[in-house]
Amino acid sequence: MADLDDIKDGKDYGLDRPADTSGFFLKGSAHLDWGMKNRLSRIFNPKTGRTVMLAFDHGYFQGPTTGLERIDLHIAPLAEYADVLMATRGAMRSSISPAVQKPLVLRASGGNSILGELSNETVAVDIEDAIRMNASAMAAQVYIGAEFEHQSIKNVIKLIDTGMRYGIPTLAVTGVGKSMARDARYFGLSTRIAAELGAQYLKTYFVEEGFERVAAGCPVPIVIAGGKKLPELEALEMAYKAIDQGASGVDMGRNIFQAEDPVAMIQAVSKVVHELEKPEQAFQMYNDLKAKG
Repeated sequence: MADLDDIKDGKDYGLDRPADTSGFFLKGSAHLDWGMKNRLSRIFNPKTGRTVMLAFDHGYFQGPTTGLERIDLHIAPLAEYADVLMATRGAMRSSISPAVQKPLVLRASGGNSILGELSNETVAVDIEDAIRMNASAMAAQVYIGAEFEHQSIKNVIKLIDTGMRYGIPTLAVTGVGKSMARDARYFGLSTRIAAELGAQYLKTYFVEEGFERVAAGCPVPIVIAGGKKLPELEALEMAYKAIDQGASGVDMGRNIFQAEDPVAMIQAVSKVVHELEKPEQAFQMYNDLKAKG
């Protein structure tokens, strides 16, 4: 076992040599079972290898935050423009029509709130209910460096093990431990740990310095979290930079449903992610769509 004081930052990320995807279009997925690959092919567009996930699972610990007061009114109209919906089973069953033909990444961790320690979670969905929900993947937070780090890792391991049994991928979402800096070293550590445990893909935050190394050092696809609400152009710039530096998509919530025109914004984000549209042109598209109402 390596001594903690002997851990050194990696240097050779092979940034000039892309990961081998000849066995399957997603890196790190060539040796998965057929059903697992099929579900990943619903999440990631096989033509581009990328995805636009619409996250509206915030209520499981935040309650009715701005833009999510009425999911049936504010989120349902956006579903047709997303590649994937990321939500809780309660929100889906109560507010989204089962006729919506979009893959579901099911929020499967919970047991906390903004009033307490966020890392104190448990697995909140049984695998049988995930199957009943026709989930294409299950998602759980992993809090590296937080008070309940070990419990959050156990949650992800449980989902990975049960998901492997039934062919359902696990998305590990990197929550930020209070004692860790929000930098490339932290996100490189947390994404690599979750990938080594067996998560089929990761969700993390974009950082201006060193994100390319985070993506290169993670052997499975990474999607970036939208994070706090940004001005629309800045959100599009963040998405573009992340894709340009190795991300395989975005999982945006507030930067879409809190935008002045959410329908226009999700279309502009999709243009950036799938067609590598420059942020300025995508922002013009957003304004044109907004003007049309």
